Amino acid sequence: MTPSAGVFPSSDVQVFDLISLRNATNDFSEELGRGGFGKVYKGVIGGKEIAVKKLSEDSKQGPDEFKAEVELLGRLKHNNLVQLLGYCIEGTEKLICYEYLPNGSLDKLLFDRNNVNKLDWETRCNIILGICCGLRYVQEESINKIVHRDLKAGNILLDKDMIPKISDFGTARLFQDEQTHAITSKAIGTLGYLAPEYFREGKFSFKSDIYSFGIMLLEIVTGQPIIPPQSSDGSVGLVGNVVRNWTEGAADDLKDPAMGEAPAEEIRRYIQTGLCCINDSAENRPPMRQIELMLQGYCPIPDPQIPLVPNGWMPNAPSSATQTQYNSASSN
Repeated sequence: MTPSAGVFPSSDVQVFDLISLRNATNDFSEELGRGGFGKVYKGVIGGKEIAVKKLSEDSKQGPDEFKAEVELLGRLKHNNLVQLLGYCIEGTEKLICYEYLPNGSLDKLLFDRNNVNKLDWETRCNIILGICCGLRYVQEESINKIVHRDLKAGNILLDKDMIPKISDFGTARLFQDEQTHAITSKAIGTLGYLAPEYFREGKFSFKSDIYSFGIMLLEIVTGQPIIPPQSSDGSVGLVGNVVRNWTEGAADDLKDPAMGEAPAEEIRRYIQTGLCCINDSAENRPPMRQIELMLQGYCPIPDPQIPLVPNGWMPNAPSSATQTQYNSASSN
């Protein structure tokens, strides 16, 4: 079979037939995860473990998004991006094959209390810096400049050595050389990780991905998810907690106790960098290369401007006076 029109993967991306993938996954019997686009299964081809993403027929990811993911991943080669191995389009079936990453997604390791022993401070730093490298590549170094649009802990996968790989490029958009932003009528992504300008106005850019990265950074340091598990209304407490502690000079207290010992100076540096990344103004968020230097202590970190805190605490204002960016956006 030949690729569908519009799909131009790199020459080393294989086209699989459906029978081969059924055999490789034992008829899709071992599920690794699921999401809005479908399910992911473990398989083996030629003695090599693989992950197969099988789109459900009612998947939110239509043909255009499927083609986008195959095209983009086929062009990208970096140690901190998940490696595309092949794909299959047969009838109504659409499948993508990736390298298998045995340590799963970052959110499960980070927020599952049974797994936190794997995530000491050094491991967390390496994960954060690895994500930095992957984002720097797609934003600044690759011929194909890409805005991911759904960066979150659940889309960071970890290999056997805990090296992070950015995954799920189904909603990503390719930017032209001098393009600075784009506008959509509907923001796509995950509540809590969306930059204010993207959520309110549909405006996305490299800087909206940097906002999402900043939220992830704060999650990794604190061990707190941006959306508390018990929340049913989308309320967000992490940013408010971080802002409160930072403003009161108690950033050290934000450290996830599950990680064990960690240098207080490094904790403060990472928290300060994270706050700079979630600046309400996109133009005031630092570029990826600068973020990497800030985290490593190679350049000064600006004093963070206190962001509008979603459903959280704001300095010198009662909580009842705080209006969330999410609620105000949805009322427009």
